[in-house]
Amino acid sequence: MRITELKSAERVPIDIDARKMLVRKECELIHLSLKPGEVLAVHSNPFDVAFYTLAGTGELTIGEETRIMTPDSVVEVAAGEMRGWKNTGSDELRVLVLKVLVTT
Repeated sequence: MRITELKSAERVPIDIDARKMLVRKECELIHLSLKPGEVLAVHSNPFDVAFYTLAGTGELTIGEETRIMTPDSVVEVAAGEMRGWKNTGSDELRVLVLKVLVTT
């Protein structure tokens, strides 16, 4: 059994608090934490992702579309699509990111 605690998880080298909760050949699970007003700049990745909002409220931009994400909602984003986050609430925005690194 392998347990990873958030406080000791390896940090992702970006400007916001992002931590690697699970790293495998086929997938990664990342915990994002954005303070009020904090932004994860719009970018693309060469793999599919799913974002699951744990807590807080934020804007998720995918391509030209922006949606408000609230707790217990998930959205899938295809590889190559531009995406970015902004914490628009007054509390911490916490998001789990599932990176699908291998396709069948």
